[in-house]
Order: sequence, then structure tokens, then C-alpha cells
Amino acid sequence: MSRVAKKPIVLPPGVTVDLSAELISVKGPLGALDFSSHAAVTIEQEGDSLLCKPVEGVAQSDALSGTMRAVIANMVTGVSKGFERKLSLVGVGYRAQVQGDTLNLSLGFSHPVVYQLPQGINATVPTQTEIVIKGVDRQLVGQVAAEVRAYRKPEPYKGKGVRYAEEVVVIKETKKKK
Repeated sequence: MSRVAKKPIVLPPGVTVDLSAELISVKGPLGALDFSSHAAVTIEQEGDSLLCKPVEGVAQSDALSGTMRAVIANMVTGVSKGFERKLSLVGVGYRAQVQGDTLNLSLGFSHPVVYQLPQGINATVPTQTEIVIKGVDRQLVGQVAAEVRAYRKPEPYKGKGVRYAEEVVVIKETKKKK
């Protein structure tokens, strides 16, 4: 059995889980998330905790039980605490601002970049060179951050571009004349 799946998922107060045959619904103070269950994993609720157990005799049920446990644990964390990803803009004239559900970026192109935020994602701009992306779905928060970063990845010679706040960009040395 998967080592990850052996650990129970503890439900914090205010979080409710609805287990049906093929759908898992998690509701909490920040929102609600749904996930389709796999037939190779059984999910049992014991008090205020959930257990993911593999079905005997089904191929890859051990691996899927660990994956399902991780996904459900992220759903519980998302609806109770939420997830956030911080981006920083490095470069002269690189700026960001939020207008409603659009993120306007000035990244050194001849045109502004307008990114439409998906439903359930909030973005804030504490300073012109910082972006904070928040939401309850961990996968969606990471995907939005990756799409914004993809507009101008950090380049290796000056380090200019959109980078994650904790990302370290290794700067290459330029060629020298003899």
C-alpha cells in the first residue's frame, strides 16, 4: 500500500465532505470543490477524518490511492486556508495592474499583455512589480501562475522577466574579448 495513502486526512472544523459513488465534494468557508473518484480507490469517512484505501486485485490501485489522498488533502486545504502563488517582475518598465478580472501586464513588448483570470482565481498587485495569485484550487492557481510567467520567462543574462517569488535565476557570464 502507498505510504502516502496510509495517512488519514483530518477535516478541520467548518469543512464538510460529501462522498458519492463517483464524485467527491468538499465544502468549506472559502468555497467548494468537486473531484471525480476512481473506481480503484475506496474512500471512507471515520469521524472527522478520511481514509483512501486501494481496491484489492485492481492494477495500480496502490499508486492511485496515494494520488487520490493527495488530491483530496489539497482540496480540504484549499477550501479551509486557500492557496497563493507570488510572482515578481524584474526589468525596467515591467509593471502589472489588476482591473476587475483581468491582469494587465507591461513586459517590454510593443503592446500590453491582457490576461483574463479564470473563475475562482483572484489576483492582487501589492506593488507594481509583484503579483499575488490566490484561489482554492491548487492546480488552477499553479496553472495561472505558470501561464503568466510564460509571457516573459526570466532570461539567463540579465535575469529580466516574470519569475516566481522564491525562484533563483542563475545568471550566465557574457563572452569576454581577449
